[in-house]
Amino acid sequence: MPQIDRHKDRTVNIEFIATEDLNRLPYQERLTIIFITSGSINGVLNERPIAITAPGVLCLTEKDSIQIIEKHNASAQSFSYHPDFLNTVPISETEDYFPSHLKIQTGLSLFQDNPTRTGVPFVTEKAYPQIFEWFFVLGTEVFAQSDANWVCRIKKYLIQILGLLEDLNRQSEQSPVDLVLEYIHTNYANKVTLEDLTKCAHLNRVSLNKMFQERCGCTAIGYLLLHRLKVAGDLLTHTGMSLNEIARATGFEYDTYFIKQFTAKKGLSPTVYRNISRQFASAQ
Repeated sequence: MPQIDRHKDRTVNIEFIATEDLNRLPYQERLTIIFITSGSINGVLNERPIAITAPGVLCLTEKDSIQIIEKHNASAQSFSYHPDFLNTVPISETEDYFPSHLKIQTGLSLFQDNPTRTGVPFVTEKAYPQIFEWFFVLGTEVFAQSDANWVCRIKKYLIQILGLLEDLNRQSEQSPVDLVLEYIHTNYANKVTLEDLTKCAHLNRVSLNKMFQERCGCTAIGYLLLHRLKVAGDLLTHTGMSLNEIARATGFEYDTYFIKQFTAKKGLSPTVYRNISRQFASAQ
């Protein structure tokens, strides 16, 4: 909900939620920073599994697709803002000094759509207390509006938070699971072996599968199969491709093996799934 500035005749397109239930994400026309302050959550963000244990941070845009599957004693707070909130405001609210459409670039990389973005920025144990302190003061200022410069202070704290998160993530590397997920999402249509995935992660089979089990609930090869079947389901619903063509397009060497795996996992044959899913899609 936009804030009404009590000191100036204007609306400020920001919102701070002290008790974020995570059920309405993402917020439309807003960028959102969520702080997981206790507990943990598991879910799927843009078709990739995520697992966040407090203290942790989640960054979302309105275009993100997120499903929270499990919450374990999770508590969270969020701050959301319209992308134009960080546009430069002219001095004295005139046009005499700076163009009003200049945009501060700090933090944009945390929200930009690219293959390596996870939406879960890396935060060190040493950095989190400082980030959360800024976040706490920012939230307090949203409600207090203590003087006419309250919006400027919120921008200051927001820029500090986003800047530190960007710096931390520039210094960090993707986790082995992220590297393998990126490899799978890029190469699922080709032949992919467990050896390929262990080389990608620079881990042995046991370590890789343990990390995948903790984050995704399955082994690395198990996730590869599930992703192939998900893509296959979309192709069955939205294209007229034959089963053999879909099998080849999703990395199955033989259509018979594709049909066997699809039926076992989905509980329906590909042909029955296609007919039902098309009827459902046409009814929407």
